[in-house]
Amino acid sequence: MTNIVIWTIAIITVLGVLLALVLFLVAKKFKVEEDPRIDEVEKAMPGANCGGCGFAGCRAFAESAVKASDLEKHFCPVGGNDTMAKVAAILGFEVKAKAPQVAVIRCNGTCSARPKTNEYDGFPSCKVKAALYSGDTGCSFGCLGCGDCVEACQFGALSMDPETGLPVVDEEKCTACGACVKACPKLIIELRPKGPRGMREAVVCVNKDKGPVAKKACANACIGCGICVKTCTHDAIVMENNIAYIDPAKCKLCRECEAMCPTGAIHGVNFPKALDKEAVKARIAERKKKAAEAEAAAKAAEAEQSKKEEQ
Repeated sequence: MTNIVIWTIAIITVLGVLLALVLFLVAKKFKVEEDPRIDEVEKAMPGANCGGCGFAGCRAFAESAVKASDLEKHFCPVGGNDTMAKVAAILGFEVKAKAPQVAVIRCNGTCSARPKTNEYDGFPSCKVKAALYSGDTGCSFGCLGCGDCVEACQFGALSMDPETGLPVVDEEKCTACGACVKACPKLIIELRPKGPRGMREAVVCVNKDKGPVAKKACANACIGCGICVKTCTHDAIVMENNIAYIDPAKCKLCRECEAMCPTGAIHGVNFPKALDKEAVKARIAERKKKAAEAEAAAKAAEAEQSKKEEQ
């Protein structure tokens, strides 16, 4: 009996050693050499693994960056330009600094401006709510108010305002990772450049309905009147699907569109002074008057010139 036990232990030990040796040889033969720079790049990353860069996490970002010929398609929104400068130094690339961005809520359908037409009594999730029906107000495009964006944010940059029923962005905490953008089933959240000293203009409405329908659903809706488009002298505003959109690259922050908007759908933030709408409207009227006078003078001069040529 003792011999059987000894032989069993011996055989198992030999088999274990042989199998270990086989595994070692196989692992050595098929070992994949990994670029050591991947670890260096990963260490330079913030480690948030938020997916805001478009990759599964910081490790996946590092692997892709090391294999890439440049960093044109790589940017870490959490670490920003500082992190990308470190990554570029490790890989020997040059990288252009990008303007910092922030999440912008493009809905101003507050509880008072967008009254409810029914009560939702289901699971508190915007995604679930959007799958069931268009919403509990007359606007089928606006915020559903369940806070999926708040849950998606890993940095505590979003919160729900109980008074307005809308999400609020804390600009100091927002990293522009885009998690809230992906979480919103109504697509009312957009990443926009912060702007100089944080100042920017945006149309906070995504209602594609025509003016009367949009206005009936929400007092603060963009009604597609086009006044802002006609007012802007920088061609920074376009009208598409009954919604005005301000191009942040062209906007000069003159705030004339904000002053002229009849529903208050255009919001300016972080400006040092409150908007004096009457003063801005007076400035626009004076400019139009001078333009009309100049046009009339030009036509008169043209007519005078034609008269002289006829003589």
